[in-house]
Amino acid sequence: MDDILKKYPLLNQLNVSRETCLDFEKFMIMLIKKNTEINIISNESAKNDVIRDRHIIDSAQVIDFIDLNSNTITDLGTGGGFPGIIIGIMIRNMNKKMKINLYEKSHHKSVFLRDVSRKLNLDTEVIQKDIFGITELKTGTIMARAFKPLPVILELVYKNFSSYKNLVLFMGKSGKEILEKTLKEWELDFETKKSITSEDSFLLNIKKINKK
Repeated sequence: MDDILKKYPLLNQLNVSRETCLDFEKFMIMLIKKNTEINIISNESAKNDVIRDRHIIDSAQVIDFIDLNSNTITDLGTGGGFPGIIIGIMIRNMNKKMKINLYEKSHHKSVFLRDVSRKLNLDTEVIQKDIFGITELKTGTIMARAFKPLPVILELVYKNFSSYKNLVLFMGKSGKEILEKTLKEWELDFETKKSITSEDSFLLNIKKINKK
């Protein structure tokens, strides 16, 4: 096996190419360098192995739930580009024509995301606005990782998006408890998938959202 692919063993099941992994490595180098100037991710997680496992591989697994027949994907509060930049890299290397809308309020992070997108030739649009103030949004898959609590995200999508295919969220250790509590107020058509990076975490794929 190629040395670069050995660094991403958990992605074997996703059939990720060598070129994609090389782009992940390029992104990681840019991220670590920029993180010395501005706080994009925590200093303790700004190490190669930690970034690969905790951020890149964790983000990449969402590809299974992306609607590949849509023109756009939307990442809510992308931060340092997780999962938006990672999915952008994967989509480009799959030769799919899809734009990734990256919502990020921080000016410095937005500048970084635009720079990364340009250098990696990604089809992204970095939108430096508060998404809570924008309505009538239309997209394919919506995704969010470490953005806001589940009920807040549901309210946002329910009110501000007029059209979307599905909403994919990364749920942590207390995810099941949070989901059970949320289902008392929201009616959701959803499925879950166990995370490949954490025993206690899972992906939540929601297809329909209604208030009870």
